[in-house]
Amino acid sequence: MIQVSAPGKLMLFGEHAVVHGKPCIVTSVDQRIEVKANFNGANELVVNAPQLGIKDYKQTVMQLCRQEMPKQMCFIEATVKRFYQKYGLKKGLNITTHSQFSHTFGFGSSSAITIATVKALSLLYQIKMSNKEIFDLGYQAVLDIQGVGSGFDLAAALWGGTLFYRKAASVVEQLKIKSLPLIVCYSGVKADTPTLVRQVAELKRKQPKKVIRIFNQIEEITFKAKKLLEQKKWRELGGLMNQNQKLLEKLEVSTMLLEKLIKAALNAGALGAKLSGAGGGDNIIALYPTNKRKKIGQALRKAGGQIMKVKLNSKGVIFSIS
Repeated sequence: MIQVSAPGKLMLFGEHAVVHGKPCIVTSVDQRIEVKANFNGANELVVNAPQLGIKDYKQTVMQLCRQEMPKQMCFIEATVKRFYQKYGLKKGLNITTHSQFSHTFGFGSSSAITIATVKALSLLYQIKMSNKEIFDLGYQAVLDIQGVGSGFDLAAALWGGTLFYRKAASVVEQLKIKSLPLIVCYSGVKADTPTLVRQVAELKRKQPKKVIRIFNQIEEITFKAKKLLEQKKWRELGGLMNQNQKLLEKLEVSTMLLEKLIKAALNAGALGAKLSGAGGGDNIIALYPTNKRKKIGQALRKAGGQIMKVKLNSKGVIFSIS
């Protein structure tokens, strides 16, 4: 039995621009998704994912991703199919998943489960894969399902820590950070990332000069943020968060609800606040001075947000064999 777990993620800087080749900064969260895998002696993939409502789901190995399947199964099937095609395999598998967080929270559950599945299969079949090979196969599987994406969430699940990242893992740099004084607040609305990515791409098609200028400004902010993070210059970093948020508003991915939460955090003393991720919902993050953390949390709850009890800068994929 192979057991693998991978962390969720939280975007700090560079949303949407990263899809178009600009860098971003992403950190991993300590809430994880676990995948257990073993051979079943049949010609079927059998999946149990109770928190996704999947019980004894079965599909023949030859029919992976060829028929209608539950949405919750897409990433697992696509990952197994890609792995089996790459290595010419066809054994039946049992896969069981367990998640420490809900897929609704915008922590990248699909990417975490994808990376954990690739790693589990490589261990099960005793196939040596580098981190880049694991990433590439997982990235292909995600693109099979979503059609779009930069892969930053896959990188966070795989390498962990806080990363300076460019699309398709062309750059993956681990930042030297021990802690991040951030409050994470869930808005109560689940974001539809692929739709928002396509929405920004369409805006870029219609107003290329405007959007390219915004992407360039986000890139500049991301480079500055990289240095300030490592130097722990929190007040200056908070200012960059506010600038990044204004640019995301110009990309039309923010919402009145997200901005209400951001305003509540800033009014309560946050050094900076912004949406985290694709926008449209999911989370906001607020950078706090130590003496204001409690007050900011109270203000966010009063504004209708849900404070997420997560630790950042966590370990990447880990495994055990029994």
